[in-house]
Amino acid sequence: MKRMGLPKAKIIGHGYYVPDTRLTNEDLERMVETSDEWIMRRTGISERRIASKEIYTSDLAYEAAKRAIENAKIDPAELDLVLVATTTPDMYTPNVACMIQNKLGITGAAFDVNSACTGFVTALTVATQFIASGYYKKILLIGAENLSRMTDYKDRNTCILFGDGAGAVVLEASQDSGVLDTYIGADGASGTKLTSLAFKEDQAEVEKRVSGLKNTIWMDGSEVLKFAVRTMAEATKVVLEKAGLTLDDIKLVIPHQANIRIVEGAAKRLGIGDDKLFVNLQNYGNMAAASIPVALCEAIDQGRIAKGDKFVMVGFGGGLTWGAAVVEL
Repeated sequence: MKRMGLPKAKIIGHGYYVPDTRLTNEDLERMVETSDEWIMRRTGISERRIASKEIYTSDLAYEAAKRAIENAKIDPAELDLVLVATTTPDMYTPNVACMIQNKLGITGAAFDVNSACTGFVTALTVATQFIASGYYKKILLIGAENLSRMTDYKDRNTCILFGDGAGAVVLEASQDSGVLDTYIGADGASGTKLTSLAFKEDQAEVEKRVSGLKNTIWMDGSEVLKFAVRTMAEATKVVLEKAGLTLDDIKLVIPHQANIRIVEGAAKRLGIGDDKLFVNLQNYGNMAAASIPVALCEAIDQGRIAKGDKFVMVGFGGGLTWGAAVVEL
């Protein structure tokens, strides 16, 4: 008789949503001193999706959630928890997850996780613990961002990077397949390399920003790039070791879609080629906590991963934070 182990968090549904409006490199040429050639060479990004002024993170998240629930073929009432990873909530309270719970007309728990671009992997780690312990059976996990509201469009170094969107998965307790292991970490001492202020008044931070708007994103690009390349490669190796696997066991690596130089740098350290790497940043830019789930959805829809395949999702973000997960679909 087969011995039952702890249940895994299995992905039974997926869906994503991005706004229709595209902000191309040519559009940015009319806004700041830049060029398509310069942006492509530095980032690999061709365009980003931008939400209109009346659309908020909860709206993007809800659209992705509906698609994931429909794909999972479940009744929303079956969900025990709504978990949202975001750095751009509509309001400080109620949180985005509570808004989604209300829109879906369901009961159960709901809360947000803020781990910047690492957020989806961090939230997946939280969800995995709830399912492994038996506390919850079905969880709706969403990564959603409205980064255009935090972008300084006078800063040529950052405004070329960010876009809006949301991706979601439905997780279910399973003895079959699912999340095999995760690994998350943080280096708070380096947190000032990527900042956006809320209530805090910090004149030095304000002066760093081209527009002088404290809630916009400021980043020490060269330092973050070095951190990202190193930590994404290391996190991938650590999570595979924890799971007792190697890269030979993995069908695909889905990295945070921040910058092509970061993705290629991490891939080089791992010794993997394009056949084992999923990249869609050219179409969406950096969507922070939404980047990995949107890429995951597209990878499934395009047949890059299928049932039984093992893959890694890995990211880094403000905090500074990092995280990786190895999953069997």
